[in-house]
Amino acid sequence: MNNAFKALSDPTRRRVLELLKQGPLSAGELADQFEVSKSTMSAHFAILREAGLVASQKHGKSVVYHLQISVLEDALLGFARLFGWEMTATPNATAVPDEKKETGI
Repeated sequence: MNNAFKALSDPTRRRVLELLKQGPLSAGELADQFEVSKSTMSAHFAILREAGLVASQKHGKSVVYHLQISVLEDALLGFARLFGWEMTATPNATAVPDEKKETGI
């Protein structure tokens, strides 16, 4: 969970995840969205991969990145549990509070 939150702490990496929410993109397509060097983007991609938030596949000379939403969801659910919040995952990969647990009903 710590690796996921470390990865999420940077606005560039959060933006990469937002872009990948629309579907897989190559490293070049992602890098074109930012005004930083390709080596800087490569470092961001490595942190996201290490955290398990993205997966990559080599296609010829390109590397294509995919969002791994289940890892992000697990990290967020684990974080919520630290505060005693009971959360349940919904089929569309989002988390919603369990109202009965929060309200005591």
